[in-house]
Amino acid sequence: MAARLDEIDVQLLNELQQDADRSNLELARLVGLSPAATLNRIRRLKKSGVIRHVTAKLDPAEAGFPLQVYVSARLGRHDPRADLAFQKAVLAMPQVIAADWVAGEIDVMMLIVARDVAELQHVLTQLSFKGAQRLTTLLRLQEIKGTSPLPLTAEA
Repeated sequence: MAARLDEIDVQLLNELQQDADRSNLELARLVGLSPAATLNRIRRLKKSGVIRHVTAKLDPAEAGFPLQVYVSARLGRHDPRADLAFQKAVLAMPQVIAADWVAGEIDVMMLIVARDVAELQHVLTQLSFKGAQRLTTLLRLQEIKGTSPLPLTAEA
């Protein structure tokens, strides 16, 4: 069940989505609360799971990963044991920076970064060894729109 968000929660979350590096004091000023009340709200939003974690968003190419590819995978077997083995393999690969189970003609969609073609080939080989029967690789050329803030609204 989704958490109930009031207008101040939405303001705080929108501000954090824009710049999570803001101090508690600045956030308090922006939403019109005391620093203590602001900190309590942020703690509540973290505890409820609305805020999963706060992180820095890096530029892969500038950080040394010029190859960024989307990889779709179809698994050779569909049973809980095979799914878990594949999932564990994906979680253990630092080059896989995002992965989702999906419905349709494929089973998993991943975003993978690599320093060079050899590293990418190694990752794809490891995915094959862990149950991916068919891998389709799409080279990411240029970002059009990055991950955007959620379009939040307060509950009535």
